[in-house]
Amino acid sequence: MTQAPLALQRHNPDVLTCIANLSNDEVITPPEFANGMLDLLESAWAEAHGGANIWADSDVTFLDPFTKSGVFPREITRRLAEGLADQIPDLHERIDHILTKQVFGIGITELTALLARRSLYCSKYANGPHSIAQTFSTESGNVWFERTEHTWTGGKREYRTNARGEDVSVYTNRRCRFCGASEDDYGRGEDLETHAYAFIHTDDIKARLGEMFGATMQFDVIIGNPPYQLSDGGYGTSAAPIYQHFVEKALELDPRFAVFVTPSRWFAGGKGLDDYRKKMLSDHRMHDIVDYPKLYEAFPGVKIRGGISYFLWDRDYDGPCTIQTMWDGQPVGEPVARYLDAYDVLVRWNAAVPILEKVRAKHEPTLDARVSTRKPFGLATNFKGKSTGAHMTDPVELYANQRVEWTERSTLLINESWVDDWKVLMTRVQGTSAAVETKFLSKPIIAGPGTACTETYLVAGHFDNKLEAKRYAMLLSTRFVRFLVSLRKGTQDAPRNVYAFVPDVPLDRDWTDELLYERYDLTDDEIEFVESQVAPHEQTLFDDVDGAAR
Repeated sequence: MTQAPLALQRHNPDVLTCIANLSNDEVITPPEFANGMLDLLESAWAEAHGGANIWADSDVTFLDPFTKSGVFPREITRRLAEGLADQIPDLHERIDHILTKQVFGIGITELTALLARRSLYCSKYANGPHSIAQTFSTESGNVWFERTEHTWTGGKREYRTNARGEDVSVYTNRRCRFCGASEDDYGRGEDLETHAYAFIHTDDIKARLGEMFGATMQFDVIIGNPPYQLSDGGYGTSAAPIYQHFVEKALELDPRFAVFVTPSRWFAGGKGLDDYRKKMLSDHRMHDIVDYPKLYEAFPGVKIRGGISYFLWDRDYDGPCTIQTMWDGQPVGEPVARYLDAYDVLVRWNAAVPILEKVRAKHEPTLDARVSTRKPFGLATNFKGKSTGAHMTDPVELYANQRVEWTERSTLLINESWVDDWKVLMTRVQGTSAAVETKFLSKPIIAGPGTACTETYLVAGHFDNKLEAKRYAMLLSTRFVRFLVSLRKGTQDAPRNVYAFVPDVPLDRDWTDELLYERYDLTDDEIEFVESQVAPHEQTLFDDVDGAAR
């Protein structure tokens, strides 16, 4: 059988390095990256099993529950084929044993299931004449896929007239109770993929796997790269993460090890990820995290804001998690073992932790108590004011999206009393499309009495006089403050909670980085690290008459 060695050896070019990603939510894992995850698994298995080689164990079972290109099953099979050579000398018998008894996958769409079978079996039919497996009785083999439908719930019942003039009842605004998909977006009929992923569309994942593979299944290793998000029907390209559902279902299966690559935004933010983050940070079975903060580095050409990471979860482990940051393909510093639940977010940079601890040691209040929630005055981003305040009864100057307008004071829905204060405004969204973010916050805007803003801005603080507002704006402009913000800010979004590590220092002086470094006793190395992460803002003057920053 000449196909087996050809399929399992490393060769160049590898077709799986050439396949384009299907979308930003279904990202193809590069073979080199997948092998890094398998190397970590190999090391963890040896550590837990007295140095044993996982690839020389003919009883270990593997599942990729969201296979796309088939890279994980293929590379696992290649490693097992080498590791089991002494135990099962006959190549044909060895390959057949691995593919029928040890390696399993679940396709996420019909197309990816076919691709995965082609990668794994060298044939889209597991029992076909060209398959390198010998004893499968089904075309799918151990790579399962069947079309799954969403389960629509909620919504509103309405009556409409059909083409025959009959009144019929329909439901609108329904969502899938498993993944939250909108029926308007994903109720697509028979011709299109539903993107109702079978692995998460069930209340009993163990029973569901038994239905898929025809037997009660207990996997030693679950590994892969789940779909990341689904459009949630919101404004523009609004999308809700779904990768957390896959991780949670996989852990319900109680594998010995689980290894997953996901976006890193769960570390500190992300829509709907609060409960997931709390659960993951408090789980002391998290053994390793390998983090890629730099945009595009892990998956070239795929923009995943906040970067990506993979983690290894060890069912029988209870201790700190070892964190390693990667940058330009190289590890940054030595890996550090630390408990993830030391804070309410995961501080991704090991070098940042001692600096943060020096700040927290003073037990000072933090700026999130000063900063407003979204819509400081109750006005949405698309609120339209007037070009002039002439002929208004009580005009208010309104800071809107890249413009200044006017509105009546009576249109403000909340915090009307802040109009008369000096205010420091910060844009709610700050960031660029660059591979490396270096500013983290926009320049502060000092807005004098008689002003308000739409939700484009947050009111970072409001004051009785201009001097305090000016000093506060200077504080927010420092690299040190923006560094502390960066520890909680993984994407362009900069809501109130990103300020929760920033100390609320007395506004009794013009704060500079040098004064802040001295206040918190930073070493030269720590100062160098801060300044390597955060670029200075161009000089801004805050002492003009009308309060607008120059």
